Amino acid sequence: MPEYYIGLMSGTSMDALDAVLVDLSTTTPHLETSISRPLPRELRQQLIALTTPDTNEIERSAQADRQLGQFSAETIDTLLKQSAVTATQVKGIGSHGQTIRHSPESSPSYTVQIGDGNTIAQLTGITTVTDFRRRDMVVGGQGAPLVPAFHSALYREEDKTRVILNLGGIANISILSHDSHIPVSGFDTGPANILLDSWCQTQCGEPFDENGEWAMSGHILPELLQTLLDDPYFQRPPPKSTGREYFNLDWLRPRLPLNAKPADVQATLSELTARTIADAITQYCPGSAELIVCGGGAYNAHMMRRLQANLPTVNVFSSAETGIEPRWMEAMAFAWLAHQTLHHLPGNLPAVTGASEPVILGAIYPSSPK
Repeated sequence: MPEYYIGLMSGTSMDALDAVLVDLSTTTPHLETSISRPLPRELRQQLIALTTPDTNEIERSAQADRQLGQFSAETIDTLLKQSAVTATQVKGIGSHGQTIRHSPESSPSYTVQIGDGNTIAQLTGITTVTDFRRRDMVVGGQGAPLVPAFHSALYREEDKTRVILNLGGIANISILSHDSHIPVSGFDTGPANILLDSWCQTQCGEPFDENGEWAMSGHILPELLQTLLDDPYFQRPPPKSTGREYFNLDWLRPRLPLNAKPADVQATLSELTARTIADAITQYCPGSAELIVCGGGAYNAHMMRRLQANLPTVNVFSSAETGIEPRWMEAMAFAWLAHQTLHHLPGNLPAVTGASEPVILGAIYPSSPK
């Protein structure tokens, strides 16, 4: 019998809401249907504004919370209409929500994801799980990354050590040792699409640098690259996580040399992402045979080439070669995390997040009887 779950993911770039319908009845999850809907312009602007301190935050975040919840429910309705599955057949929804603050180093640490689970559950009639990150923080974790547990379920093998790389707004890796006695580890290596997209938007008016063609037209600026690499985040040992509140254009601009050509900056930002990923893998997983890349950055041909150039002994390839399109991986992970929660199973990996113990993640909003 199929066991259907829906996963929702809105990442650091805040460009769209990804939704997937997944059958989790077998060991290998089966993707039934998937869609991606651009966030409404006004809602996206509100969400981006909420990532930095400003006035009237409680009211603005509460309104955006409800609006994103409603948009999520509408997206699920569209997803189900494209499938042969009805809402009554779906066991649960795993909604990541939109991160507007993430501060694991604060005392106490905190993270905030909005996208009202009450609204989603009520409008869809499907039990909804949200707020996955805070329970991990209660037991001393970073609350991120959470996807490595799903990567482990999908890709861990006894004959080879693999690294799974998610190239979203932020780059994060999952290290899957061939030795089953070594726990899965992983962390955020640093910025990926967040800086590349933001710079492209401000300089070219385009939402992203397709295939990295603009970056390819420029030249890497060695002094700028070293200045960026000197940021303390890259030297910090894991567990660690980061986000838009740290890596953004306000972080970049003071470090730019005068009269730097915009295309050269883009080329340098691309190299920063590839280099920090490669450095992390070389230091923390020197025996890796394969790097499987997922997330939107896997479609950036220039980035894939730079990753391979920086990791000459590692086979670098897209998750598409394993049967899973890169853009749907994170949404599938949150469908899987909802399954874990509703089956009273832990969803975090302490070796990844730094938590003191495995815990059941998320807040559950039951469906209402119809």
